[in-house]
Amino acid sequence: MPGAVLTDLTRNAVDVLPEGELARKLALDRPLRVKLGIDVTSPDVTLGHGVPLQRMAAFQRAGHTGVLIVGDYTTRIGDPSGRSATRPILSEEEIDENARRYFESASTIIDPERTEVRFNSEWLGKLDYAEIIRITRTATVARLLERDDFAKRFAAKSPISVSELLYPLMQAYDSVAIEADVELGGTDQLYNLLMGRSLMEAYGLDPQVVLTVELMLSWDETLMSASKRNYIGLREASEEQFGKAMRIPDSLLPQWYRLVMEVDEPPADPLEAKLELARFIVRRSHGEEAAARAEEHFTRVVRRHEAPEDVPEVPLPEGETVHLPALLVEHLGVPSTSEARRLIAQGGLKVDGEATEELDLPRERLRGALVKAGKRRFCRFV
Repeated sequence: MPGAVLTDLTRNAVDVLPEGELARKLALDRPLRVKLGIDVTSPDVTLGHGVPLQRMAAFQRAGHTGVLIVGDYTTRIGDPSGRSATRPILSEEEIDENARRYFESASTIIDPERTEVRFNSEWLGKLDYAEIIRITRTATVARLLERDDFAKRFAAKSPISVSELLYPLMQAYDSVAIEADVELGGTDQLYNLLMGRSLMEAYGLDPQVVLTVELMLSWDETLMSASKRNYIGLREASEEQFGKAMRIPDSLLPQWYRLVMEVDEPPADPLEAKLELARFIVRRSHGEEAAARAEEHFTRVVRRHEAPEDVPEVPLPEGETVHLPALLVEHLGVPSTSEARRLIAQGGLKVDGEATEELDLPRERLRGALVKAGKRRFCRFV
């Protein structure tokens, strides 16, 4: 295996464990099975999720097979992954739809032709009680409580269900079932990934190599989160992607260039660095023409404070007055009425160029008016 290929496979890796094992696996001279467990409690695949996907793509370029594991069965258990509460339990229909959308989004980075998508209900749903007991014998309670989020909750006397303690073992069994050679994940998943090695050894299999990548920070300098809405989605509209990329602080440019563009250093000029980063993100998801249109839109709307060329027209509701927060949620993509009220109170709503802090306006005042919410949301009421 040429050194340049090995460097590409492990680019931006924080852990590659055990040391030297990846080179041994590559010397087997067969396609490796490279596993990545995906969270389908949300259909949105963020730029942060794209970091381990880029490593999977590197393995695929070298001739190996990517295996995306949809945790439909383990989703019914719930994995807190550092949270104080378990994730929501979804219906089978929601899991299937989220998995489909995840694969479509992930395919902007990985090669769909060299990717298997597997649902862990295939094997976990067939385990009998005796086999589950066999799995639990491979780990002690003390070891399970070494996991950081469990340790913190145990010290704080917060409840931890037995089903949650089983989660790392069930995720580890995924590696047994598909006979993974490599498992990818963020540094927050290191414990679970190492558990996979232990369980594979207990089943007499050649244990997987563990490769973790750095967790990506958003423009608010916290981890990207669907609940915080501080992320760029891989399938998000090109204009939104471009505008959000331009929001990142200068201090995060080195990390974003390293993790997203896989370039060691950004240009010295922060503005040009952000523009090039935004172009790359949009181009990868939507193509060259979309990147050019998104940049033109950003220049016109954000930098020159002009309205976009194509403003969507929205019918005015009946009645003498119009409640603006409801309209912002329904037609301008504001997540909630409380956030809409906050936007209005902060002067972020403009009607024909004039800021208004009123929550209700006469219907006639809005007829034909150009409404701007925040920096990039526009509509015209008709």
